[in-house]
Amino acid sequence: MTDTSAQDQVKAESGQGRSRAASPWAALAALSLGLFMIVVDTSIVSVAVPTMVRDLDTGLNAVVWVTSVYLLMYAVPMLFTSRLGDRYGPKRVFVAGLAVFTAASLCAGLSSGVETLIAARAAQGLGAALLTPQTLTLITHLFPGGDRGRAMGVLGGVSGLATVTGPLLGGVLVDTLGWQWIFYVNVVVGIATLVMSRLVIPDWRPGRAHRFDLPGILLSGAGLFLIVFGVQNGQTYAWGELLGPITVFQIIGAGVVLLVAFVVWQRVNRNEPLVPLRTFADRNFSMGALTTAAIGFAMTGMFLPLVIYMQSALGLSPTDAGLVTAPMALVSGLMGPFIGRLSDRVSGKYLVMAGLVGMALGLAVLAVQAAPDLPPWQLMPGLLVCGLGMGCVLVPVNNVAMGTVPAELRGAASGIFFTARQLGAVLGSATIGVLLQARITASVAAEADAAAARLPARYREDFTAYLHATGGTTQGALPLPRHLAEQGRQLAEQAVQNGLTQASKETLIPLIAVLLLGSLAGAAMHRNVSAKDRMERIERNGTDDPRK
Repeated sequence: MTDTSAQDQVKAESGQGRSRAASPWAALAALSLGLFMIVVDTSIVSVAVPTMVRDLDTGLNAVVWVTSVYLLMYAVPMLFTSRLGDRYGPKRVFVAGLAVFTAASLCAGLSSGVETLIAARAAQGLGAALLTPQTLTLITHLFPGGDRGRAMGVLGGVSGLATVTGPLLGGVLVDTLGWQWIFYVNVVVGIATLVMSRLVIPDWRPGRAHRFDLPGILLSGAGLFLIVFGVQNGQTYAWGELLGPITVFQIIGAGVVLLVAFVVWQRVNRNEPLVPLRTFADRNFSMGALTTAAIGFAMTGMFLPLVIYMQSALGLSPTDAGLVTAPMALVSGLMGPFIGRLSDRVSGKYLVMAGLVGMALGLAVLAVQAAPDLPPWQLMPGLLVCGLGMGCVLVPVNNVAMGTVPAELRGAASGIFFTARQLGAVLGSATIGVLLQARITASVAAEADAAAARLPARYREDFTAYLHATGGTTQGALPLPRHLAEQGRQLAEQAVQNGLTQASKETLIPLIAVLLLGSLAGAAMHRNVSAKDRMERIERNGTDDPRK
């Protein structure tokens, strides 16, 4: 690369020579509000799970699908929707996604059954997939290199705050207005954001036409769906036959085969593949994609066991459970802008590694502490450490992963990067959901056997059968004579609380392992260099080569 071309590239990447919107920070406010609403919906349903199971007269697996189908429809189309902004303009696609999301939220709130709710959540996920990739594209256009770190810091803070604010907001709405209002509130915010977006976001059009890789879209979508469907329904069908003679593992295997075919097709497609494989030649991007997938897995997966523990084992209301997690949300949100500025001065890879280890440490503290009679305030140290870790990791991983991607690949790279985050999230939701169900069944059964030993021998079998049949609840009349009813009720409640606590503790362990693996991917990144530092190096050394 010549000195002149290197300087031109850095200027292009830092936004110099490009027209700027009259008020880029106003546009950032609209983008942040839209993203906040989208990200909140990845976690807001968790706090309403026990209420939905009761009000909709359905099982835990069906309600877990309310979250998983949203994440699945969020992740799968994003490789495709990231290209739409290049053709039609990112503002237009952003607004279209916002409109779809808002309309689907209204349908979700009006749902009277779990099936229609799942369908509405799928439409919400599609709206989110249209909207999300455009935020990164617009920020790259609106902010030059010197301001981009601050802008990404704001967006990262908003994303982190939204992820952990969901349970608090959801708890308040569920307790005061009903679970439907976790969706109705999106209608109000969505309409306000639509109006704001039309006024302050510039209608910039990159003007790059793309051929849409239809075989790639079908292969990736079908493969991901089959894997998630198989994982999430495995426990329900005892990992055996699922559809006629077709087994759960055959469904998962078919999904893996389709994804392998997708990768092969991307390699041989000479037109315009959905995922340009040369993007992964950039180590920072490939390691960043793995890291962000680990973040998505952990941040989405952690809420279900925590909510089940706090509400079903400790007996907290949805609002109280949300209040317990509120400091984590506050710390994460406040850290975002500060870390955004710091990442312009310190190599982001070290912040990413520290954040992932911090999140793992926080979850480990929670897993060690959890007990059926634990005062809720004693959960605060672990939650605060988790919040600090989230605040440290969300912004730097974006900067490091995208910072060295060539300009002509950024549209595809942003779609891959966001897809990796959401793919991690949907796998986290499905995997942790099915693992939690399995551990609840096993732990409550073990506790039921221990509790039954304290009853007369002739009543033990009926007592344990009752707890097995109720699936970890104490609803209905106990199969005991009147003089043993109170003792039996206390033993049953104690068994359920102990079982739910143990299941929640055990379900946090895979999340810790995933975060530590993510930190290893972060360690494999190169130190990132800002556009300003690259300009100074070229002026000082006459080259962009970091070895000189």
